[in-house]
Amino acid sequence: MANHQSSIKRIRQTKVRRLHNRYYAKTARNAVKNLRAIVEKSEALALLPKVSSMLDKLAKKNVIHKNKASNLKARLALHINKLA
Repeated sequence: MANHQSSIKRIRQTKVRRLHNRYYAKTARNAVKNLRAIVEKSEALALLPKVSSMLDKLAKKNVIHKNKASNLKARLALHINKLA
């Protein structure tokens, strides 16, 4: 176990940040999954800006990598463009 006060605090901070990051990353994954499941183009187009914004915010806060966010947004846009 850690002996220094600063390392004890660091452990507390890391635990809180990990839970926070896991929650928002899971929320984003669910949003992407729900968007991919939509078969109606108008619904998907309405939801795309919200999901894109969510991914950008997570990338900005380093919850996910910026390239991963960019790749997800591009794949989602391709998916939506293919819908009839």
